[in-house]
Amino acid sequence: MRSIGEMARDSGLSVSALRFYDGAGVLVPAWVDPVSGYRWYGPQQLEEARLLARLRRAGMPLPDIRLVLAGWSSADTDLVRKLLQAHLRRLELGLSDARSEFSTVRALLEHRGNSMTSLHTAAAVRLTVSAPGLAAALDAVRFAASTDPELPMLGGVLFDIEGEALHVVATDRYRMAVAQAGTTGHGGPRVQVIVPVPLADAMRALLSGEESVQLAVDGDRVTLETGDRQAAGQCLDHDFPDYRRLVHLPAGRRVLVDVPAFQAAVETGPVRAGEVRKPDDVSCDLSVLKVTADGAVTVCEDGDDDQHCVAVNREFLLHALAAGARDQLILEFGAPTAPLAIHRPDTEDTFSMLMPVRLEN
Repeated sequence: MRSIGEMARDSGLSVSALRFYDGAGVLVPAWVDPVSGYRWYGPQQLEEARLLARLRRAGMPLPDIRLVLAGWSSADTDLVRKLLQAHLRRLELGLSDARSEFSTVRALLEHRGNSMTSLHTAAAVRLTVSAPGLAAALDAVRFAASTDPELPMLGGVLFDIEGEALHVVATDRYRMAVAQAGTTGHGGPRVQVIVPVPLADAMRALLSGEESVQLAVDGDRVTLETGDRQAAGQCLDHDFPDYRRLVHLPAGRRVLVDVPAFQAAVETGPVRAGEVRKPDDVSCDLSVLKVTADGAVTVCEDGDDDQHCVAVNREFLLHALAAGARDQLILEFGAPTAPLAIHRPDTEDTFSMLMPVRLEN
């Protein structure tokens, strides 16, 4: 007999997933302790659990998995083969439909690309920025920059200059951070450039004083000057997503948290297994959060299946809390499928968002 922890370790399914499959009647433990409620699995169930994990990774729906496991245990190979073939046909049809839709989208994209101007501007722009303000803005967003080589347009920090404001933005799809620094000297049209991460880091290294610095954009080249030092280089020749559309979320429940205490709770609290994340192909640890009745944010214990819980990548959450650079931050909870927003109490111009992660079932 294997305990649920041993079963999770040997099968590749998480403890929470095993509990879910027990409740769904898909993989029921051989014995449950009537006093403690602890689950125990028989030797033959390890093979079934490994099969279940493979079928779920292949996207087979639970009703079909239930029949496959029933056929597997009864040696009904004909039933199992037919179910596998039927699911494979569904996947192939789905892939064919997806290819057709993607072909249409690519054609629309080509047409749209030909009718739109590039993100970069050929006009020369020069403005003055507070060194501490720009440093704080870069610190607030740097953690969210992408390292995925397949998405080079996200491998930098967007500098969005409009009026007297400079917004800096970074995203890797799973998280996004936005910050603002005040400027003077620019009264022209909106200008956007993507500063490569190494150049953004070089700029940040120059921002050690309290003085103002000069930021210049000339075509595809951006320069930061402070005193007799400068950091300069070419911008990325890509378009950045329209972040303004991405940050418009329905209002949620806002909770003020004490950051040091909450960080400690996240670091030491329970975690669950999440989906495999590209590009490194490793699963992530999830912190499952919910707002309690007394208005506090808690890290849910394994097995807490409250429908209002929100699961986020624990590492990303800790990075966002550190980047918030405040002893208190506001966590805004919308629907479990909506991003978790993290705001500073003293400004709405600097915030980050974490995409929720589907719990492994």
